Amino acid sequence: MSDVEYLIFDVEAVGDGDLIQRVRYPNEDLLPRNAVERYSADLLEQTGRDVIPPTFVVPVSVAVAKVSTTFQLLDLTVLDAPLFRPEQITRKFWQGWEHYGRPTFVTFNGRGYDMPVLELGAFRHGISLPAWFNVESRSFEQARNRYNIDRHIDLQDLFSNFSAMRVNGGLNLVSNLIDKPGKSGIDGSQVQDLYFDGHADRINDYCRCDVLDTYFVFLRTRVLIGRLSLEDEEMLVAETREMLESQAGDHPAYAHYLEFWDRRLEQAERRQSAAVEDADSADPAAAQSESS
Repeated sequence: MSDVEYLIFDVEAVGDGDLIQRVRYPNEDLLPRNAVERYSADLLEQTGRDVIPPTFVVPVSVAVAKVSTTFQLLDLTVLDAPLFRPEQITRKFWQGWEHYGRPTFVTFNGRGYDMPVLELGAFRHGISLPAWFNVESRSFEQARNRYNIDRHIDLQDLFSNFSAMRVNGGLNLVSNLIDKPGKSGIDGSQVQDLYFDGHADRINDYCRCDVLDTYFVFLRTRVLIGRLSLEDEEMLVAETREMLESQAGDHPAYAHYLEFWDRRLEQAERRQSAAVEDADSADPAAAQSESS
């Protein structure tokens, strides 16, 4: 029996230029890159954002963290390295879910983006997923039911109370709330150009970092709901940091992540020192008492 209880993952995807040309511009002779650029420009003009929707993309990076029943990070990998082929990424993702006994997925906004990308990929490539698309089961037992947290925990749903409010700032915000790196150099808006320029490795490094942030946010939410004590969370965070430090020589992404993590910790220390100084200046008698 597998000890993998959770699969925390993140998807980075790029516009499928051939599909975009066929569906959006069928009467125009556009190369794939030109079709992507045209669609992005049209979206920006129409909506104010140039993010290509999940229906028109293919995955070029999926990073997956295996997490135990005790919330320990067992492994973090990117799929189909170093080739990063969309079809193989999709196949390996679903094969891994089955191989580890169908663990609970954990994402941040995965229900709105990451999961549809991989579901449509399975549809495109003829991958059979009856355990995931168990549409004949009772509604609350269906794996894709948004309230079935035994199958998929979308942390954005937790924070937003299933879209009752908007989590402005997203994963970057909640990561910063607990002094983790958050966005640290690359963001999703750069992925398409990095891919066009042949930098799939950098995209996958970025994806690893997003999964690390998601893991740490997941741990704190387990404290929030009473599944972990704060002391246990701190121990798990320390263990994970040791793992990253030991592997940083082989994974530049981890060295980068640790660098920005240290910056966040330094910022937290400065905030704490400033708060103490403000408290002392507001109550000079207390400060005098402590110093005597």
